[in-house]
Amino acid sequence: MSKPLSDHDRKKQISVRGLAGVENVTELKQSFNRHLHFTLVKDRNVATKRDYYFALANTVREHLIGRWIRTQQYYYEKDPKRVYYISLEFYMGRTLQNTMVNLALENACDEAMYQLGLDMEELEDMEEDAGLGNGGLGRLAGKNHRTIHKSYIQSVETNDRNSPFLFVFSPFPACFLDSMASLGLAAYGYGIRYEFGIFNQKIVNGWQVEEADDWLRFGNPWEKARPEYMRPVHFYGRTEHHPDGVKWVDTQVVLALPYDTPVPGYRNNVVNTMRLWSAKAPCEFNLKDFNVGGYIQAVLDRNLAENISRVLYPNDNFFEGKELRLKQEYFVVSATLQDIIRRFKVSKFGSREIARTDFSKLPDKVAIQLNDTHPAMAIPELMRVLVDEEKLSWEKAWDVCVRTCAYTNHTVLPEALERWPVDLFAHLLPRHLEIVYEINRRHLENVAAKFPGDSDRLRRMSLIEESGQKRINMAHLCIVGSHAVNGVAQIHSDILKATIFKDFYEMEPHKFQNKTNGITPRRWLVMCNPGLAEVIAERIGEDFIRDLDQLQTLRNYLNDEGFIRDIAKVKQENKLKFAVHLEEHYKVKINPNSMFDIQVKRIHEYKRQLLNCLHIITYYNRIKKEPNKHWTPRTVMIGGKAAPGYHTAKMIIRLITAIGEVINNDPVVGDRLKVIFLENYRVTLAERAIPAADLSEQISTAGTEASGTGNMKFMLNGALTIGTMDGANVEMAEEAGEDNFFIFGMRVDDVDALEKKGYHAQEYYNRLPELKQAIDQIAGGFFSPKQPELFKEIVNMLMHHDRFKVFADYEDYIKCQEKVNELYKNPKEWTKMVINNIAGCGKFSSDRTITQYAREIWGVEPTLDTIILYFSMWEHKTVKMNKKNRIKR
Repeated sequence: MSKPLSDHDRKKQISVRGLAGVENVTELKQSFNRHLHFTLVKDRNVATKRDYYFALANTVREHLIGRWIRTQQYYYEKDPKRVYYISLEFYMGRTLQNTMVNLALENACDEAMYQLGLDMEELEDMEEDAGLGNGGLGRLAGKNHRTIHKSYIQSVETNDRNSPFLFVFSPFPACFLDSMASLGLAAYGYGIRYEFGIFNQKIVNGWQVEEADDWLRFGNPWEKARPEYMRPVHFYGRTEHHPDGVKWVDTQVVLALPYDTPVPGYRNNVVNTMRLWSAKAPCEFNLKDFNVGGYIQAVLDRNLAENISRVLYPNDNFFEGKELRLKQEYFVVSATLQDIIRRFKVSKFGSREIARTDFSKLPDKVAIQLNDTHPAMAIPELMRVLVDEEKLSWEKAWDVCVRTCAYTNHTVLPEALERWPVDLFAHLLPRHLEIVYEINRRHLENVAAKFPGDSDRLRRMSLIEESGQKRINMAHLCIVGSHAVNGVAQIHSDILKATIFKDFYEMEPHKFQNKTNGITPRRWLVMCNPGLAEVIAERIGEDFIRDLDQLQTLRNYLNDEGFIRDIAKVKQENKLKFAVHLEEHYKVKINPNSMFDIQVKRIHEYKRQLLNCLHIITYYNRIKKEPNKHWTPRTVMIGGKAAPGYHTAKMIIRLITAIGEVINNDPVVGDRLKVIFLENYRVTLAERAIPAADLSEQISTAGTEASGTGNMKFMLNGALTIGTMDGANVEMAEEAGEDNFFIFGMRVDDVDALEKKGYHAQEYYNRLPELKQAIDQIAGGFFSPKQPELFKEIVNMLMHHDRFKVFADYEDYIKCQEKVNELYKNPKEWTKMVINNIAGCGKFSSDRTITQYAREIWGVEPTLDTIILYFSMWEHKTVKMNKKNRIKR
């Protein structure tokens, strides 16, 4: 249990956490007790910590509801252009604390719980992470790949709730929703309400073991089911062509039941909606079947339909076309488009409600953002609705479709791009296949007209890949059917234009843009690092929370001894707190004065956790060689989940834990070097680890990381970065100044040149004695004495099949780490570099990202001031009306 705040400390806290007025606290206590009694039907004699959490969640939720309703009323009255962000992944993490921060209730709730004898942190820990994200885990390598996927599919189809599944979070869509609400945009997030979230990772005897995460087993106090907006989604069947159009008939129907979750903006009274769809079977039973005994089987067969939203499909950045995955993608797209069109058709004219029928106006009222290719089916589905149901001509429908849709790409790995087999498409979505063929025919006519005689270009740009099994390239479909295409970091966007989408860029350069990712400072600073937020606010005020560019003014304090001291103090407090957490949960005692060197991200070869391992071993060998020398103490922490079928990733985890077992128990090394694998890394653990980090490892091979957002979170929370010029690292170094970054390794051009020349790991192995020693130790069983051959596969991969060229960057990486060690010995200069990094974070706010999307892709402007004024007037009228009613009564 955390120590309660003293009266002095509670009064001292500044308003970034909200005020704790007596009226607020009294009201919250009353509401809390009311929910405990009347919502949960418990009293203090039988209530558990989880009951208290639910009572508090319902209490906070009360403060959302009025704002939520009034926001939707405002959108209905003003009829602004709406933004629809469709994604198969929304990793929201926990909701309670984020909501309290955005509503300025955190201090009042802290005080109310304190007065009730409850510990706020304990209640917050009762909330389940809403792990509805799959960030992709790269190309699978290893013999277990197909076996794992086959067992996974079988487990879903048989509704086996104990089978391990793969999920890895991709939190930036959640950051985007926060920014959309904070900027007052009329925006909605659409996805799937998966029954199972990100798997829980256990480390047993050094190996990863997966456990299913039944995150909904205790219920979710933040969501509201909306059965009145249930929508039918059709599959299979056949098409009939008639003079008046095409009909899709004899289909199987699955119902999409929406669950709405409120998304509050930061202290602006705006509450937007995230709508997640859950699959339900139609309630239709044949009485004849019932009479012949088929009723029970009919009920059991309902599970097959509801499997669509059972669990997020294990996408590992290695595309493998499966019917369930395609069903999920069409399911969310179909239900969402029905919802969008329903809302578009309802229009206000003065005080009257009228039906809007002119679909040429759709792009003026609707912007659809496709988050990667997973929602690509929105393009043929929108065409089907406009042509088959609304009876628009193909040309008008296509113009509407292109002007409405936009596409964000997230990967440069060709093997990760979705390519659906034509046979599967024909079986599951026959009408959509016809539409895709027609889109492709017209598209290729345009290509041929612009590049006459270039048959190879026609082949490369076709939506249909003809070599081998015929497949539909979904990225090509997204580009052709959208008016804007963007990457998520400048280097990523440039690579797209120069390589995998080069032909499309040459044909339509105006479509291609860059939108560098960002993170929300509300969750990733104010909420997870309140001490740092308060130190900053004391110097420059609180407006930086809404305008992160204001952090630039912190450079005025670079030589302010008091500010330098305060920044260092906050970091040390965060490290002490995290050290206590590690001792409680990992049973390992670490030196809080050591450098906290952290690499947390999904386990993958291109993330190069193996390069980190080689540095750890090298540093260990140096300490062993000269034990009496003064070494900079380090605690190296690595965390992340491996796809259940990604054999090499699982072996990397086992290597990390094996290295830790040897080093952590070596008395010669002591607390000068510790290695910890952070089990079950997730958003909640990130919120603890990132504020405590001194050094952030961002060491992927140049040209392989699209952007990254973890790198931005570390930078904002006062960690220095050691990294390659890859993804958003490039722009981060530009903003902080390259002198304030530990940059090493090959650039993209260097990687390309080495690829052409030929990468030979043996040359580096022979030339670099410390590298050779480390590899020989891994291969010879030094870290696995009971199983000397355990890591032979990893060594063989590094020596003969390493696509990501670990050895090529080893020497420069080791030299750069030496610079890190030297600077860490000078706390004042280290902290000044930290301040420069924090001051350079303004660009990496998701508010900036969303503002650019809004103005340059969606064609909308934030309406924050208008909404606040509208709410103020509404609330003023309500207060006056209530006074009149009291007088009348």
